[in-house]
Amino acid sequence: MTPSQQVETTLFRALTVLRGVVTVYMLVLNILRWDELARPGVAAAAVVFMVCWAVFVSWAYDSPRRRTLGLYVADLAVALLMMLSTPLVQSDAMLDRHASTIPSFWVMAPVLAWAAGRPWAQAVGAAVLVSATDLSVRTDLGGNTWGNLFLLVLAAGVVGWTAEVLREAVEMRAAAERAAAVQQERTRLARAVHDGVLQVLTMVQRRGAEAGGDLAALGRVAGEQEAALRALVQHDARTLARDAPPPGGETDLMVALGRLHPGRVTVAGPGAPVLLPAQDAAELVAVVSACLDNVRAHVGEEARAWVFVEELGDEVLVSVRDEGAGIPSGRVEEAAREGRMGIRDSVCGRMTDLGGRAELTTGAGQGTEWELTLPRRRGTT
Repeated sequence: MTPSQQVETTLFRALTVLRGVVTVYMLVLNILRWDELARPGVAAAAVVFMVCWAVFVSWAYDSPRRRTLGLYVADLAVALLMMLSTPLVQSDAMLDRHASTIPSFWVMAPVLAWAAGRPWAQAVGAAVLVSATDLSVRTDLGGNTWGNLFLLVLAAGVVGWTAEVLREAVEMRAAAERAAAVQQERTRLARAVHDGVLQVLTMVQRRGAEAGGDLAALGRVAGEQEAALRALVQHDARTLARDAPPPGGETDLMVALGRLHPGRVTVAGPGAPVLLPAQDAAELVAVVSACLDNVRAHVGEEARAWVFVEELGDEVLVSVRDEGAGIPSGRVEEAAREGRMGIRDSVCGRMTDLGGRAELTTGAGQGTEWELTLPRRRGTT
């Protein structure tokens, strides 16, 4: 679960409590005025349905995977339908005195759900739609009605905007924590490399130069590798932050993937741009690049590979396939025991950090296929 999804989940769990309170209020209110209702049987069916819906939708909102646009629309549609049932259920006397609708304050929960999980402008739109429906079932408009509707629209805007700010803040904090962790790990590795590998390369360079001949060439290569490795371990977090894509920006995933090993890699996907937050797109491209590096290393420099991109609602699926002989059973676990962590860290680890998942399908003689699934963050198309 991504940091922004954790924020949303916390908001929805708070909303579950609020939904329970307004559901109890709706239930008690209709029981107290039961004798005044024109069609108590229809009212009873509506009340039972609202209670059941409140239980179901609270469960559904608790998981990021279930928080699809269809769920939000259905939640709002139920609220509108319950409001429209008011003239069919209430007596003329209740309508004349501007009695509360059948759902009463129950309708605020769907609006606040939009505020918690959708862009704030959409939440305001949902509040306006609920308000217009409320006005349509009134025979006359009083001051309390206008006041309640104003507060509903205001709450939708404030809660929606606050939720967006919280999501951005936790994403920025998570990015800062990742950068700090990267710098800490670089510092630790720099000490280890300096105490071991760099000293050995320096010695090989010096001894090779002294010996001459083929060893001199080996010394020159060792010197080049020593310089490159030293530059790598000295590459600090400020440089990482400078080179990182700006937070909040978007990148077309298809364009970014098209730059990977042109000529040997075929990239296919939707005709329209596949827009992702720039940081997510950069990490996903890095995962695909790691998969393609494995193809080059284990299948051959000229091996063909295919990258397929699909948009699955709130998820983006990237498949990477090759024409190799596949990975024999148990080879991945053996590589991990040997300390070779390319699959675990460069592929699976990165996808886990993004809140996604990586699934490997392979076997001797059947090639290799990675399926990389990345959930879309709120605010992206």
